[in-house]
Amino acid sequence: MLELKQLYQGFREPETIARLAEQIKQQAELVKQRDPAEKINIMEVCGGHTHTIMKYGLNQLLPDNIEFIHGPGCPVCIMPKERIDHAITLASQPDIILVTLGDMIRVPGSKGSLAQCRANGHDVRPIYDPLDTLQIAKDNPDRKVVFFAIGFETSTPMTVVLLEQAEKLAITNLYFHINHVLVPPAISAVMADPAVRVNAFIGPSHVSVIQGSEIYRFAVDNYNTPVVVSGFEPVDVMESILRITTQRAKGVAELDNQYTRAVTPEGNTKAQELVNTYLCVREDFRWRGLGPIPESALRLRDEYQHRDAEIKFADILQHEPIEDHKACQCGDILRGLCKPKDCKVFARGCTPDSPMGSCMVSSEGACNAYYRYSGVTENA
Repeated sequence: MLELKQLYQGFREPETIARLAEQIKQQAELVKQRDPAEKINIMEVCGGHTHTIMKYGLNQLLPDNIEFIHGPGCPVCIMPKERIDHAITLASQPDIILVTLGDMIRVPGSKGSLAQCRANGHDVRPIYDPLDTLQIAKDNPDRKVVFFAIGFETSTPMTVVLLEQAEKLAITNLYFHINHVLVPPAISAVMADPAVRVNAFIGPSHVSVIQGSEIYRFAVDNYNTPVVVSGFEPVDVMESILRITTQRAKGVAELDNQYTRAVTPEGNTKAQELVNTYLCVREDFRWRGLGPIPESALRLRDEYQHRDAEIKFADILQHEPIEDHKACQCGDILRGLCKPKDCKVFARGCTPDSPMGSCMVSSEGACNAYYRYSGVTENA
């Protein structure tokens, strides 16, 4: 049986990281010899990887022809303001208890945040285990409980288990506002941009624990782009960079799984079946910083519309898109056209305590990582 310590033990060793850095330099030199102008532009899709790179200074160990392009980051980062406003609107109703994962509490919409909503006396309850929502609903039978569900493919099964239990226990006052998004369509949206500079991907391994590594095969086949599914420890990331650089040196594009200690090609098929029982693909979903992406999110299947908060409370929810501050350059950062420090409002009004854009909103956002780990002085 896999033990928890096997997922991280030995993956922060400086000696191993130094050896990997040297091997990366050797492979990068082969790329440079073939074409001095060629850059290896790696997009790490998940903000967990971004924070590992910045926190441990991995970017400083790499040669100058390797560059990171920071991807969507996390579900909190890409949640558009109008969806956050949905949560605030629902929580503001006297007969509703709004339940969501803790990360969502501070994310700003156009009407403030859920934290401010809670401070104003409304019933907003942050949780870390979605199943805690069952007890909240049981304890408050005279009130409506709305679970504001967020997450990539990683956390979707937890929402579905909650829904399954609510059905089995006939808990009729529990509703779901589904905001689960899908990584592959976001990759396609990035690659469809004519200005894109990405030519390699580090794939988030937690997504592949559920969905399998094969979900990234399309990026290799359609865009001739190397993809390495990577763990989140420093050695994981460095080994994945080495594998990408080796592919670029050989002039090949392959799907590779660095995180074999937890990821298989097919993923967790039982979890996939459970998700497909209750959820289906939404026609489109607007990603904060990237815009509308077709078939990039999930919704409740029609037979579970009686649980759908967007239907139950349709008369009080607005759907008009609400854009970020015009000075915010998160969209350009996500496409690799600029770095966080290039943004005019970075650390000048946009900070982790008062985020203006998607990349600063979450602890996993690229701007958040630069702010925390790059020695930034506010208002510099």
